[in-house]
Amino acid sequence: MTRIVAGESAVPKRKRAIEAALAIGLVLLIAVGAVVASTVSRNTEAQAVAPTPAAELKLGYFGNVTHAPALVGIKEGFLADSLGSTTLNTETFNAGPAAIEALNAGAIDAAYIGPNPAINSFVKSQGESVRVIAGAAAGGAQLVVKPEITSATDLKGATIASPQLGGTQDVALRAWLTSQGYKTNVDGSGDVAINPTDNAQTLKLFQDGKLDGAWLPEPWASRLVLQAGAKVLVDEKDLWDGTGTGKPGEFPTTILIVNQKFAAEHPDTVKALLAGHAKSVAWLNEAPADQKAAVINSALEESAGAALADDVLARSLANITFTLDPLAGAYPRLLQDGVDAGTTRQAEISGLFDLQALNEVAGTSKISAAGLGQD
Repeated sequence: MTRIVAGESAVPKRKRAIEAALAIGLVLLIAVGAVVASTVSRNTEAQAVAPTPAAELKLGYFGNVTHAPALVGIKEGFLADSLGSTTLNTETFNAGPAAIEALNAGAIDAAYIGPNPAINSFVKSQGESVRVIAGAAAGGAQLVVKPEITSATDLKGATIASPQLGGTQDVALRAWLTSQGYKTNVDGSGDVAINPTDNAQTLKLFQDGKLDGAWLPEPWASRLVLQAGAKVLVDEKDLWDGTGTGKPGEFPTTILIVNQKFAAEHPDTVKALLAGHAKSVAWLNEAPADQKAAVINSALEESAGAALADDVLARSLANITFTLDPLAGAYPRLLQDGVDAGTTRQAEISGLFDLQALNEVAGTSKISAAGLGQD
């Protein structure tokens, strides 16, 4: 039965009830539709950003013996084989800052490089540009000078070369000169003039008597000693006592870095690159000396245009340790050296390392990020 109140008919009441029910149903329908649409949207977005292997990996490296893991990895096919369907394309550089510029511009995706340019890029980008994903080589850098220079006191007014302003050897040179009481400036002025110069040009200038010395990676330090009459004033390994790393005499010279955006989009490709890199480092540590020399020289001939004399290559290799460990504990000092040299600014570098993939593929004891990232 329907109760009718005076002055009100039953029909409008029933009409309002029907309208209310329809309105509630419409609200529920809209809500369900929104949930479905949201779920579809999330699924679509997840599919859109799902990591995939890269079609191409563009890799930078130097034609130096300290970059032998790259030289061997390319020459012996370790990198290309591990990358599978991903095409490997390579480009050579003279020094780190130029490689970093290419990486930040997207011209390359990963690079074998010295630690200081990597630190500088990380600092400038506030942690957004690169990640260190492996070590490659430790040691193999020296300050070589004219024979008549016998101590640091003889360097006042001298002209010393480095590969490039802000590069790892450039920073090491400036930091060491500062420790000896000398003032240097990035414009080349100061108590000692530092002249950033292409390595091949450094050899020629030294032979012509236009340079007093140079802080160089191998094989260039050995070339100046054996082919131009230079002598070693500072072997950089003597400046590292193992603080932070537990490995006296070892310091990072070459590391493997990757563009952070590329790594996020193509983690499987990065892992494949690391697998090839690990094979290359293992080969360098296990191959007979004559086979190692032959492969490196052949690779140098292709990438740098010329092979090395046997004595130069032998001396170079004797000064280098090939390792997957980036020696992360050395990086606070490397950062401070860059600050003291005026080539970078003081900053937090936590997050610089991502060694998770390396530790998955390396097959060695865990390699530490020393609290500066993930391992």
